[in-house]
Amino acid sequence: MLNSQQMDPVVYREAMSRYAGHVQIVTTEYEGVRRGVTITAACSVSDRPPSLLVCLNNGNPNNAVFFESGYFALNTLAAHHQPLANAFAGFGGLAPDDRFALAEWQTLVTGAPVLADSIVSFDCRVTDSKVTATHTVLFGEVKAVHFGPIDASLIYLDRGYRSL
Repeated sequence: MLNSQQMDPVVYREAMSRYAGHVQIVTTEYEGVRRGVTITAACSVSDRPPSLLVCLNNGNPNNAVFFESGYFALNTLAAHHQPLANAFAGFGGLAPDDRFALAEWQTLVTGAPVLADSIVSFDCRVTDSKVTATHTVLFGEVKAVHFGPIDASLIYLDRGYRSL
């Protein structure tokens, strides 16, 4: 019989620190407000239709723009993007416009900011969302893809950046 005891959040976070994740910045723009967040919680859902999901923390009121816009872009970072990842994670206390000023951005179909030199970016229309615990999972149908240069990927593992 399985033991269904409560998992300690500290133990869970330690275990997840050993789970390698590709570092990405999810972005949107709505009514003139641009928002971008560094995440590792994203994955493919299906190729028919092409869709993926991203997880966003509900504890940050600035993330509301993602839930209102109906669109987002998932930008996959290369190793040289580490300073950009830190900025969009909130390190350095930069305002949103100052974060976006650190790189070149473009738009594809939806109007969400797409990183010009990302390894790959997925421009998505939100098709569904699910609130679960502290996060909202946004499901997006991929409307366009931007391929950047092939480069070493930025990975987050053991509470630090790595490249692969």
